[in-house]
Amino acid sequence: MTGERDGSDSPDAPDPRDPPADVTVELATPADRLDVLRILDAAMLETDADVVDDRIDAGDVLVARSTRTGGVVGALVAVRPDPARLHVDAVAVRRARRGRGIGSALVAAAVDRGASDPAVDAVTAAFDAELTAFYEALGLSVAVDDEGSGRRVGRRSV
Repeated sequence: MTGERDGSDSPDAPDPRDPPADVTVELATPADRLDVLRILDAAMLETDADVVDDRIDAGDVLVARSTRTGGVVGALVAVRPDPARLHVDAVAVRRARRGRGIGSALVAAAVDRGASDPAVDAVTAAFDAELTAFYEALGLSVAVDDEGSGRRVGRRSV
């Protein structure tokens, strides 16, 4: 995963940006479309199915997949508001799997995806204030949204 450890963890401790041992993070395929839409819908995130289709085709949708069942347990949809920016539009994890590092692994994989694309110079996200620590732990600089919404915006140069 992208990023440096802060030195406070023991060298043998797992990187919190890595998925749990029973989960892999990979690019979504068209066969994952319905699972992605269901996970986002269950998290009450508004997502346009046509946007999801477009982003899957572009390689900008990631899924967290159970190694035991093969089922999708988390999803991240990124958009490109301009060619130099990969923006995390939606990220969600099935309720029963939350709190295990799957969301962190998805965002970290999106950062890696941005870093591997020479056209991208930053990965961004917009989110509610209570998620500030989550995004800061993944190396995003966080500021208050200047549109007065009270939301936060995160940015990480890649």
